[in-house]
Amino acid sequence: MSLILTFLGKGGSGRTTLAIASAKRLATAGAKVLLATEVSNLSLLASLGISPSSSPAEIETNLFSVQLSTTAILEKQWEEIKILDRKYLQSPVLQGIYGQELPVLPGMDDALILTALREYDKSGKYDVIIYDGTGDLRTLRLLAMPEALSGYVRRFRSIIAESDLVRLVWPILQPVLGTVFSSNWDSLTQNSPGTNNEFLEEGKAAVNDPQRVKAYLVTTHELTSLKIAKYLWGNAQLAGVTVAGVFLNQATLEDSIADEFSPLPITKVPSTQDDWSRLVASLPDLREPLKAPKPLEIDEANRIVKVFLPGFAKKEVKLTQQGDIITLEAGEVRRNIPLTSTLKGKAVTGAKFQEGYLIISF
Repeated sequence: MSLILTFLGKGGSGRTTLAIASAKRLATAGAKVLLATEVSNLSLLASLGISPSSSPAEIETNLFSVQLSTTAILEKQWEEIKILDRKYLQSPVLQGIYGQELPVLPGMDDALILTALREYDKSGKYDVIIYDGTGDLRTLRLLAMPEALSGYVRRFRSIIAESDLVRLVWPILQPVLGTVFSSNWDSLTQNSPGTNNEFLEEGKAAVNDPQRVKAYLVTTHELTSLKIAKYLWGNAQLAGVTVAGVFLNQATLEDSIADEFSPLPITKVPSTQDDWSRLVASLPDLREPLKAPKPLEIDEANRIVKVFLPGFAKKEVKLTQQGDIITLEAGEVRRNIPLTSTLKGKAVTGAKFQEGYLIISF
């Protein structure tokens, strides 16, 4: 399994630069690194001699690069779907449609990119995968997708299982969904709360494990950049993504900035100015043990759930409970938290903010 790193911050704050520098540092240290980029900063990649490729290509020793193009991913998956169509439907309509002609629907691009990252992770070829995406709420929604989908599965599994229409078409839908998401979706029709889809469970476990997925904030001294970084921090924590630190780009560290992001470690990084070695040397070991608060802690003995939500006030957080699931909504992210066996059957009795944590009592 790979360690997946990503960078969050305002556009122009230096996210792609830090992603490349981090990839170089880790590769130099002997890790097999895959730098997975979207089409956001082709000029910077070109300046380093990195040509966009839909297949991983080695650009330096231990360092590989791949461009995550949703069109290319969809085209590959569509050809596999047409093979299934010939087996199940034998429809001349699908056979005459090519992947390049298909529109990428809202949300579908995130699902395709997440599936591609999962496949690179499961390949076992890379120690570290650095995902250089949009670095904003879309990146967080992408990482939170397994959690969001599992919530729908839990709520609607019984409806799906009891639907005559779904039972009729499921032999066709299941292999198609399995192709798109590279997963087995049979559990959707199993009306049991203990059976969740493997794809979703693996994704949730990875995102919630700081040894598997970590994010770093990137900001400058600019006020807007600082505010966006702090806002993304809070949303990341709610999405279950651990923020491990802050990179302060081309700026002087002041006490006010340190206080804004406490207790995260802050690293000042210089401008590259065509001298990548200086920037690479300034970076910390991104694989070192975590020094940041965990997004979620469950204290069964004291019957409390602690969620670290920096940047949010209590009035900005909506808390609801449905059975053994509590749901938090704040900013642009919604999170479902299944209660552990000790807390199941108990209702929320209170909630308060304390030192950045939302503390929920049962």
